[in-house]
Amino acid sequence: MIGPCFQDIVKASERIRSFIHKTPVLYSSSINGILDSKIYFKCENFQKAGAFKFRGASHAVSTLNEILKKKGVATHSSGNHAAALALAATMHNIPSYIVMPENAPRIKKLAVAGYGAKIFYCSSTLEAREQTLKQVVNKTGAIFIHPYDNEKVIAGQGTSALELLDQTPALDIVIAPVGGGGLLSGTAITVKHMSPTTKIFGAEPAGADDAARSFYSGKLIPSLRPQTIADGLLTSLSERTFAIIRQNVDNIMIVREETIIQAMRMIWERMKIIVEPSAAVPFAAVIEHNDLFRHKTIGIILSGGNVDLDHLPF
Repeated sequence: MIGPCFQDIVKASERIRSFIHKTPVLYSSSINGILDSKIYFKCENFQKAGAFKFRGASHAVSTLNEILKKKGVATHSSGNHAAALALAATMHNIPSYIVMPENAPRIKKLAVAGYGAKIFYCSSTLEAREQTLKQVVNKTGAIFIHPYDNEKVIAGQGTSALELLDQTPALDIVIAPVGGGGLLSGTAITVKHMSPTTKIFGAEPAGADDAARSFYSGKLIPSLRPQTIADGLLTSLSERTFAIIRQNVDNIMIVREETIIQAMRMIWERMKIIVEPSAAVPFAAVIEHNDLFRHKTIGIILSGGNVDLDHLPF
């Protein structure tokens, strides 16, 4: 259950190369001066569908055989995975069926619809999402692609770190946001293999800190009522991602809401790029816990840039 391995991530990179963007790494002298460190930002906000999620979704879809592809794919998601899977399905000329909570951000609803998915709305509870998805799968025969508890998805997410390490000098630390744990899991597997001396940190909001509590207690502790502006990090780890993270990650840091907003605003103002709150969380960790990062060379994965411009936090 614990997979994938590093070679799976290398194969994923080869398989999805023609479908994804190789995203740039950006560097800000002013930010480095303020924080007294060297930070390289891996810009998955420039990825297709606006987030790293397209890597995992594209890989999962591309590995289906032709018989399964004809059935289409399905998932439940409040945002980026939904859009990513819808676009990946369209690029492979197969149908997609997406279950979304009624309170999902408007920009993400529009994106999913724009990528050609058939959307099924439900209430925001996990139980409602899973029950609606079960009904959709039973009716359509579509293949369920889990947002993060899927070996092919995790392998796809790990390709971002594969590129990052090729695009930068030696890094002391790599930081990724953690919600369900797919990105952090894939990142950790990649970094541990390619650069064993590099530390791997996860970062998450204090209002959705199940990964940190699970990591430091040694047992999986799901979030019951998470609350954070970083809506992409509301989900809890799975048994699979928790096992990978326990084995490969060095630290999970939590950050306050006000620091997430500060980090998001600094990236917008200093780097002139748009990132969503979830993407700002690793940078918020560098700001809030700066003593740990001073004089270090750091890689940060900016996970996405899908922001509802009608509801900015600043």
